[in-house]
Amino acid sequence: MGVADLQSYLESFTRREWQASSDDAGPVRFALVGLGWWTRERAMPAIENSTFCETTVLVSRSAAKAERVAADHDAVEAGLSSEAFHDGAAVDAYDAVYICTPNARHLEFAESAAAHGKAVLCEKPMEATLERAERLADACDDVPAMIAYRMHTEPAVRRARELVRAGAIGEPVHVHGNMSQSIAGWGPDQWRLDPDLAGYGTSVTDLGIYPLNTTRFVLESDPTAVQAMMDSSHEYFADVPDEVAAFNVTFEDGTLASCTASQHAQLDSFLKIVGTEGSLAVEPAFHMESSLRATIGETTVDLETPQVDQMEAEFDYFADCLLDGRSPHATPEHGLVDMRAIEAIYEAAERGETRSV
Repeated sequence: MGVADLQSYLESFTRREWQASSDDAGPVRFALVGLGWWTRERAMPAIENSTFCETTVLVSRSAAKAERVAADHDAVEAGLSSEAFHDGAAVDAYDAVYICTPNARHLEFAESAAAHGKAVLCEKPMEATLERAERLADACDDVPAMIAYRMHTEPAVRRARELVRAGAIGEPVHVHGNMSQSIAGWGPDQWRLDPDLAGYGTSVTDLGIYPLNTTRFVLESDPTAVQAMMDSSHEYFADVPDEVAAFNVTFEDGTLASCTASQHAQLDSFLKIVGTEGSLAVEPAFHMESSLRATIGETTVDLETPQVDQMEAEFDYFADCLLDGRSPHATPEHGLVDMRAIEAIYEAAERGETRSV
């Protein structure tokens, strides 16, 4: 692909080439499980603005909280406690379940949703440990299910994937990725610092999964081996090994990736793919907006993409898959690859050795 072809390609940008259903299809009715700030401030507005989705049921450990939040939204038919959800209350009022609880509570809700015959959209990482993630995948064998990798519908990331596929940067050689933020001071009960709820750690599981999985998506290649270093010096991170983490990943196509993640650093994110004939840079990358820069030889082109609500696109993509009867890209089996890699990254850091995935 030459520079002129690249410019023409970028100018032909479309937002939703994945959409198969007409805009008047649906709606797919969602039960939202877990009413933390992400669900209330990101997921619910995204669904309200979506093409194919609506929220009809809310689920919380506290029935009172679920009912209180439900009362503020006209389309919501029921606010349920976790126990009522597990028991099958309001089961006819929703078609699919979005699970946004602490990691170690994903499994129980996925099992109940699948038992009720409902489609499952589960936040990443898909569970606290690989063993529990495998149980979640098994539970969803007979229902449509997707792990919520919102970068898969981000236009800048999709364009990067297509450019790599088209050979625009030659053969990929290496990838640099980072995601960081600071949760220090978020409060003493932050579940991301509780190994019983978060799993192996905090920075890699919560943030490092973004450059890891997005690299998989862009390269269409999976990890085979990892190395890692981690440190937790601040007292706030005393119960987890990775206040800051750096890890290297070897992919099956031979590409090498170097990734960093920290829950105690400046808000920052980027993904850069360097090939034999050019490079692609997604920056910012993972904090709800993205842009793409493509360099071919001596020429650099900036892609001015329309900024989309990544959560809205994610929900609509999953709903479109359900309406069209096709399987989403990020199935639970896809999520298990990340869980195996994450487990290996923590083992590599602890043992100071390369670990196979």
